[in-house]
Amino acid sequence: MVCEKCEKKLSRIVTPDPWKVGSRNTTQPGGRKVNENKALTSAKDRFNPIGRNFAPCRICRQKVHQAGSHYCQSCAYQKGICAMCGKKLLDTRNYKQSSA
Repeated sequence: MVCEKCEKKLSRIVTPDPWKVGSRNTTQPGGRKVNENKALTSAKDRFNPIGRNFAPCRICRQKVHQAGSHYCQSCAYQKGICAMCGKKLLDTRNYKQSSA
């Protein structure tokens, strides 16, 4: 669960989106370049499970599996907060949620 502001920080995919309207990586101006090798140019955005140390969750201290996040997915869901910045997204007072 990620807020609208943090949705821009999420990683991009290598292949172009088939739906052109509103896609991030079209060949239109402001989109991706023509004849660009995305496997080479997006090396910094690529997921590397070996070379990256993931931070612990700020609530339960287990490893976070999303780059740039401060909260694990289960804690973010239970608290109703954004997993990256911690902004409150929905009110979970009247929800009946299990801990596992």
